[in-house]
Amino acid sequence: MQPRCNIWIENEGDVVISHWRARLLEAIDRTGSITAAARELDVPYRRAWERIQEMERSLGGSLVTTEIGGSGGGGAQLTPAGQDLLSRFHAFTLGFEEEISARYKAVFRGFAGQSNPA
Repeated sequence: MQPRCNIWIENEGDVVISHWRARLLEAIDRTGSITAAARELDVPYRRAWERIQEMERSLGGSLVTTEIGGSGGGGAQLTPAGQDLLSRFHAFTLGFEEEISARYKAVFRGFAGQSNPA
């Protein structure tokens, strides 16, 4: 048995950021492109763009700036708000996995149904 936990932050019921959305922002930051980020995460461009718009709508501000393509191609980059959100999410979630693992071991140690006792 293994504990699993999925952390996300909501604003009035709308998901602002989650681990997957953080990975999307990181991929945009790294690749400079929503298209390349979507490809890296193996999702359609439309889904990636919709998630960005959902986050921005929920927060009431821009997280990603885009440049329309042309002969030199377009691009995308995180705004200072996007970088700040990503940084704060990472700081907030840092250590959760270890804490969950420790609590799991404390609570389930010796449980008869556990196939791999700690």
